[in-house]
Amino acid sequence: MQLIMCLVFVCVWTFPAVISGAGVRVVVEEDSDAVLPCSLSTKESVIAKIFDWRKDESQKEVFFYDSGIHYNNGRTGQDEQFRGRVSHYEDQLMNGNASIKIQNTKVADSGIYSCIFRHPRQNFYIELVVERLLRDRSGEIPGASKPSITILDATKDWSLLQCEVQGASPEPKVQLQDGSGNILPAEERRGRYYVTLNITVTKTDHYLCVLTQEEISHQSRAETFVFISDAGNTTDGNVGVVIGGIVVVVVVVVVVVLVKLRSRFVRRC
Repeated sequence: MQLIMCLVFVCVWTFPAVISGAGVRVVVEEDSDAVLPCSLSTKESVIAKIFDWRKDESQKEVFFYDSGIHYNNGRTGQDEQFRGRVSHYEDQLMNGNASIKIQNTKVADSGIYSCIFRHPRQNFYIELVVERLLRDRSGEIPGASKPSITILDATKDWSLLQCEVQGASPEPKVQLQDGSGNILPAEERRGRYYVTLNITVTKTDHYLCVLTQEEISHQSRAETFVFISDAGNTTDGNVGVVIGGIVVVVVVVVVVVLVKLRSRFVRRC
């Protein structure tokens, strides 16, 4: 029984975040910076002390500080994954603050980080969760495709557009949108690794072919501009005629009024 209690004590002391749930959880979006907090409970200065940051069971070296010497001023041994991306807060060391900042976080940075003080012996555990952003990952992930949009045919009154996606896996969602972001109804053909959308448009505008693959947080788009030469010309012409007519009427009325006023003025004289 004593042996069991001793083992439990050792586990809770060594892995408080895992066993007791007392660790800190930091959640950030991909490509942003993450601050992992760690401070001595005594708040005493750590300027002349040693603290060591490591990641996961593999114990990757994240940041090591020894009385002013660290990875950013000459010390070697930092894991390649974190090289050039981790810094500490020099002005907070006197307050026992050994927190670090990881810049430009990646999903691979997610995991359990340990902050270890040698003297006094204190360990802290922080879980970092880096959430994926929906962005263009073509060239980064196999199957993350790029769409294309082309004008297949056109007259002065309309244009036939085709939005095409090839080599996409997992299966993508593909949409045609106008310049305001409205989803347009289109004729769709779909195969195992390709999608085509066709639509005839009759309005001058920017048109987009938008591909989304939620499973791999990938989104890409292609854009084209369509100019319809006769779009709205009839209406605009009619409006011009009406406005022109109104101007003529106003001018005639003004002239008539001026003539009458002049005539009255002459008679009085």
